[in-house]
Amino acid sequence: MKIALNGATTMKADLETDIRAAAEAGFDLIEIWAAKLRVFLRTRTVDDLKSLLSESGLQPYSINSIEHVTFRSDDDYAKITAECEELSSIAGQIGCPYIVVVPGKLPAGATKEQIIDESVRVLNELADIAGAHGVSLAFEFLGQTDCSVQTLDLCNEIVEKVNRDNVGNVLDTFHFYAGNSTFEAIDTLRPEKLFIFHINDAEDLPKETLTDAERLYPGEGILPIKEIKARFDKIGYDRMVSIEIFRPEYWDQDPFEVARRARRATIEVLGLENSAVGGSW
Repeated sequence: MKIALNGATTMKADLETDIRAAAEAGFDLIEIWAAKLRVFLRTRTVDDLKSLLSESGLQPYSINSIEHVTFRSDDDYAKITAECEELSSIAGQIGCPYIVVVPGKLPAGATKEQIIDESVRVLNELADIAGAHGVSLAFEFLGQTDCSVQTLDLCNEIVEKVNRDNVGNVLDTFHFYAGNSTFEAIDTLRPEKLFIFHINDAEDLPKETLTDAERLYPGEGILPIKEIKARFDKIGYDRMVSIEIFRPEYWDQDPFEVARRARRATIEVLGLENSAVGGSW
């Protein structure tokens, strides 16, 4: 199982620092934070980024993310399609296979059927844009109650209805727990449709009060990481895992040390022996 560093974990570091910290810590992959990418490209080029990644030995795995892609006004949606074109073009040039896309807010009174129909429509349209650059979309449900897609159960139902090779799921341990996803949703998941696995832990607080700021290094909290991994083993998922932690306390620390701690914690909690780290994807 290959291991990635997500740029959210070291939010205050710039993209070049993320790449150097991930490489030094021994990561295989990196998830590029879109805002950091744009800052980098103000003064550097895509070719510069390709060279930096090549020198580091890291594979770019995804660009995070295009937010609130569904239930938007015409003007807002036009900006989303433009953003998809922008990021897909960059991803294609650097050999980055995925862009993370996040569903929009839950409209008042929206039915499950309306959520599915809107999500399928938008994912198909954005997948056309991404696919022209050889890029796939990783659809990430959010466990918060104001999100239109809150569970893996619903997310995978949407992905299966889209039924395209370049559209798949993201499973984040925090959102899996917070949104009350079922383990049965993992049992019925086709492993090839899980594009990204985000790992993190969380403080022992009431589920309804948890926020991203209460995320922790894997193994330091109460999320059912070992049970999720056991279900992955049963369906044969071993592609990759990415550490995504939105904890301000960590953002103020040395990003090189945060990267090292994050990778060690992930290997330990998932039971990955050194020989098992760095599999195919």
